[in-house]
Amino acid sequence: MTKIFEALHWASSFLKENGREEKAAELLLRHFAGKSRAELFASFQDKLSEDAESAFRAAVVEHVGGRPVQYIIGYEDFYGRRYIVNEEVLIPRPETEELVYGTLERIDKLFGKNKADIWLEHDNAEDSIEVVDIGTGSGAIAVSLKLENLDLVVTASDLAEASLAVACENASRLGALVEFVHGDLLQPFIEMERKFDVVISNPPYIPDGDESWMSDIVTEHEPHRALFAGEDGLDLYRRFMEELPLVLKNKALVGFEVGAGQSEAVAGMLRETFPDAEVEIVFDINGKDRMVFATLQ
Repeated sequence: MTKIFEALHWASSFLKENGREEKAAELLLRHFAGKSRAELFASFQDKLSEDAESAFRAAVVEHVGGRPVQYIIGYEDFYGRRYIVNEEVLIPRPETEELVYGTLERIDKLFGKNKADIWLEHDNAEDSIEVVDIGTGSGAIAVSLKLENLDLVVTASDLAEASLAVACENASRLGALVEFVHGDLLQPFIEMERKFDVVISNPPYIPDGDESWMSDIVTEHEPHRALFAGEDGLDLYRRFMEELPLVLKNKALVGFEVGAGQSEAVAGMLRETFPDAEVEIVFDINGKDRMVFATLQ
């Protein structure tokens, strides 16, 4: 049987030789060895069981073939919680955690921390803070918002029923009370004449032409419906501008994740759609213009 450090060395070298990131070796080994990062490094001299080694080697080869690590192991961590993922949903990214954080921060600032408390005290659902996550995918944004602020009334939608099934499973596993709705962007809510205090979305924003140079790990495995959005990647934001006025309350917050370099265009759309709104561009931890928020007073 192979020792843990030997297996890690082999996998790292094999991945590097084949143009894949070496860090995938540790993620896969931790999964198949059933150990945390600290436990893995503390047990470098231990031997892997034959079953674990066999599964680990097969997974490394599978990843070299292009399949994302998260789809191989079946989960990804987001905002301190573990989410089930498969080929029907986009793998949650660390940058999107910043969208969740920024949204929670602005909800407190705009509505105050007491609005939901007032609702609970008076049992008046009309005074609750109603949030909708559009294009929820794995449900990571919606579930995180709900679990970080239990007073929020959270709804999430997606065009794909297969994606909604994953989101529902994640909400159920993590104990988040989220309503899921099947439909295209804001259309189902327009038809229901529903209004929201907060609309949040990480929509597809990659220009179609970028597919030619992107990693096959992304383009051949993650759902294209969650990635690409027209020639300039802004198609979905244009649709949002047509639909948002029909679902927002007078006092509201809109939050988008955007692709690097798209923030000025999206901010311009929001200013044109809501002339009195306070629109801000927020940079992520890597210094990229990643979020655009609009506050309507």
